[in-house]
Amino acid sequence: MQRELFDTDHELFRESVAEFLKREVVPFHAEWEREGIVPRSVWAKAGEVGLLGLGVPEEFGGSGSDDYRFNVVVTEEICRTHASGLGFGLQNDIVAPYLVNLTTEEQKRRWLPGFCGGELITAIAMTEPGAGSDLQGVQTTAVRDGDAFVLNGQKTFITNGINADLVIVVARTDPDAGAHGISLLAVERGMPGFERGRNLEKAGLKAQDTAELFFSDVRVPAANLIGRQNQGFVHLMDNLPQERLSIAVSAVAAAETMLAETVEYCKSRTAFGRPIGKFQNTRFVLAELATEVDIARTYVDRGVTLLNRGDLTVDDAAKAKWWTTELSNKVMDRCLQLHGGYGYMMEYPVAKAWQDARIQSIYGGTTEIMKEIVGRSLGL
Repeated sequence: MQRELFDTDHELFRESVAEFLKREVVPFHAEWEREGIVPRSVWAKAGEVGLLGLGVPEEFGGSGSDDYRFNVVVTEEICRTHASGLGFGLQNDIVAPYLVNLTTEEQKRRWLPGFCGGELITAIAMTEPGAGSDLQGVQTTAVRDGDAFVLNGQKTFITNGINADLVIVVARTDPDAGAHGISLLAVERGMPGFERGRNLEKAGLKAQDTAELFFSDVRVPAANLIGRQNQGFVHLMDNLPQERLSIAVSAVAAAETMLAETVEYCKSRTAFGRPIGKFQNTRFVLAELATEVDIARTYVDRGVTLLNRGDLTVDDAAKAKWWTTELSNKVMDRCLQLHGGYGYMMEYPVAKAWQDARIQSIYGGTTEIMKEIVGRSLGL
């Protein structure tokens, strides 16, 4: 189905994003996968060409536009090159709203120029060893002591965790208030007591640094409080719909990319004297996937329009997130099957895409949690 989401400005921007990836990312990504991390220099280069700071006011070095369609362009082009190690989506789609909408003028001046230029890499630390999708279960504590909070606890599975210069940490500032006792604190590189653990070895997303973080009596200045004290859970809930839509955008773009590559493979790969695309089973599998991906794309594009308008609901985002990520896993699995034995070889992109897709139905809230949200919206 023909898309109607973008205009000329978005397509021109797409060309510049594609050129950047072709020049600065694609030739090196396999090496980054072996090393388990993307060099910081790539972030600085991305900042130079305007790929970072989308949605940030121009006075701080950002794009000056809160049109989320530009974020979608970056995500789609990254997916089309299989550059799954780049953490730009976390910076632009997930962290940016916190730093733009919840910070003071002093905080904006301190952090946003480097954020947009790629010198300041960010992360958000929600998940703990004993608390994943249940954010009310976080055990990391921050106790007010004069002009600082004393932070203690542990986080895990933190994207950009090794490279990050600034980490928004979800911590409990009132132990007796449940969801109403959580705050967001910005922890900066070099603060005494802030340590990074392992760069975790994952089943997929090999080039993306994902780390354990440890906080032992870290004195975080009160001036680093993000938003209002004890209102962190509210801030998280306000921003999670965009995060989940961002994951849906990525899931659909990845599925579209692999489906297109598999169609071409089925046109050239032969068995029993003819291309495997000529067999009815192959055609039916691809027809089913093409239909479902097209329908998913239409729903997600509508979600982007609603987000730009300020009308995307929590349950709309949950529906998009669980459906598209489960579909992406289905697409990768079916496409790998159509590649036969070659699909299991890492020299074929489908093998890497299959590995990378699996996490999508887990992070940002599992499929089960998304269904719970949707179920509750039905009054159940």
